Amino acid sequence: MAKVFLVGAGPGDEDLLTIKALKCIQKSDIILYDRLVNKEILKHAKEDCELVYCGKLPNYHTMKQETINTFLVKYAKSGKIVTRLKGGDPFIFGRGGEEAEALAKHHIPYEIIPGITSGVAAAAYAGIPVTHRDLSGSVAFVTGHRRDGIDEDTKWESLAKGIDTLAIYMGVSNLPYIQEQLMKHGKNSQTPVAVIHWGTTNVQRTVTGTLENIFQRVLQEKITNPSMIIVGEVVSLREKLSWYEEVIAKNAQSEALLL
Repeated sequence: MAKVFLVGAGPGDEDLLTIKALKCIQKSDIILYDRLVNKEILKHAKEDCELVYCGKLPNYHTMKQETINTFLVKYAKSGKIVTRLKGGDPFIFGRGGEEAEALAKHHIPYEIIPGITSGVAAAAYAGIPVTHRDLSGSVAFVTGHRRDGIDEDTKWESLAKGIDTLAIYMGVSNLPYIQEQLMKHGKNSQTPVAVIHWGTTNVQRTVTGTLENIFQRVLQEKITNPSMIIVGEVVSLREKLSWYEEVIAKNAQSEALLL
């Protein structure tokens, strides 16, 4: 029976894929996948499964969202089992809600398979708990993109004064603006900040600083997208809790010894 699965592939580490997500991939006739999906995950697909790339780069869309929606409907109506595979979680800045709306409009059965989102996973792999009994009782997932027509002052004042930890997606290109707005609306300039590049993968890199100097640190270390920005006192715990990048270093040393 034709069906569409909107599946979260997780943040990058193949081992963080959920069992239910794996089952969807294994039984699908067609998989439409995004740029940030770990390509190793696609090896779990059937030999005759059709793989369709829908990746998007910053400021460049390989396939428009409306086209993806149309493909999902078309493939399902042709009797196929379809998996729409997205990095992270499909309902956290993944446009999964728009795709579900399109499927519902055409009365196509679908399921949502949540995935581990980078705002939590990349921070954890960098040794940063987004909540902590002493340091953070609230966390907000925030898009770093600007949208016309949004009341910017109200948004940034709420984030600066009302939330302990900010997990900011897709924000590296707008980092100076993010810094400016948070400090303008009351966030302490010395608030710790981390920028985590390719979080949970074997090329993860983390740069830390303060709200005042983090952009300079990012430039110095040549950090680009894809990266998560974590703002809050919890970032200070990284010095004690950092673990994953040590694992990467040890693995690299072991591989070097084997050569």
